[in-house]
Amino acid sequence: MLIECRCGAAAVELSGDALAHFYCHCADCQSVHGAAFVPVALYKTTAVTIARGELQTWALRTTPRRTCAQCGTRMFAEPNPHVRGVIATLLPSGAFKPAFHINCASAVLPIRDDLPHYAGLPAKMGGADTVVDW
Repeated sequence: MLIECRCGAAAVELSGDALAHFYCHCADCQSVHGAAFVPVALYKTTAVTIARGELQTWALRTTPRRTCAQCGTRMFAEPNPHVRGVIATLLPSGAFKPAFHINCASAVLPIRDDLPHYAGLPAKMGGADTVVDW
């Protein structure tokens, strides 16, 4: 699947299935995106390749993020060397299928839906499976 930045100058190829789809409420995502939470499709690093254009790398604190050099569209974050968190708003309509929320201890406001809301991370991502009760 090919996803593009907003101006079309940069494109990223996604191969295979995502490891997870979720909403992130961490303070970094809030600051970087100017939003209460961010939809993320998590892929193995090897499944996310730059197909076209130039991406700039930068970090607010520690997480490297890749942005279109022309328009500034946030394309993906690299929280560790093994995964890339693709900004799910770039996926085709209907492709994002969120399964849970993470880092809800930092949430701006409660989000009431039928998904699990982890205070930090779920166990499958190295967390403790602690949930918040909104």
